[in-house]
Amino acid sequence: MADVSTATAAPSTSAHLSVNRPNPVSVGTIVWLASELMFFAGLFAMYFTIRAAVPNEWAVQTELLSLPFALGNTLILVLSSVTCQMGVWAAERFQPVRTGSLLQVNRWGMNEWMTLTFVMGSIFVAGQVFEYAELVEHGLTISSSPYGSVFYLATGFHGLHVVGGLIAFLFLLGRSFSAKRFGHHEATTAIVTSYYWHFVDVVWIALFAVIYMLQ
Repeated sequence: MADVSTATAAPSTSAHLSVNRPNPVSVGTIVWLASELMFFAGLFAMYFTIRAAVPNEWAVQTELLSLPFALGNTLILVLSSVTCQMGVWAAERFQPVRTGSLLQVNRWGMNEWMTLTFVMGSIFVAGQVFEYAELVEHGLTISSSPYGSVFYLATGFHGLHVVGGLIAFLFLLGRSFSAKRFGHHEATTAIVTSYYWHFVDVVWIALFAVIYMLQ
């Protein structure tokens, strides 16, 4: 009887040996984004501190901002997060390319969705450059006033992060096209890239609310 009980207990013991560990790449990306969050928190603190010190600057300089243009540019970035997530879902299905015509959006693969996300992110950056050119033409530069300094620092550092995300998309697409077989490594790259892109999107929503809405 002792041998039977030992034999039946063995499978239950071995079943506990399997442990589901978190993906180290995903964990590392989340930890890194947490440090980036602290960086932007410092920019927000600087913005509000200088605004409290020289409130008259905000009453004058914010009139130069175009809320409709910034809102349109923001919508493009927000929608790019949607297309990015669609690409992630395709990657999780291990579908790198479309299975139908280009017009059949519901059959797109990761490459098509991420390419569209890259285009939308590029449009956002181009829009930001156009806005900078307009503001400089009206006399608002990074050295013209305290407002100009915090405006360009906050939005400029975010813009650099967007450019970094665009480079990550190029790396992701290059890896997908060069892979002989689309597998877990390629899907993981898509997932962590989406983490970064969603983070950039959320930070911009906060910047938009503070800079353009709270004038």
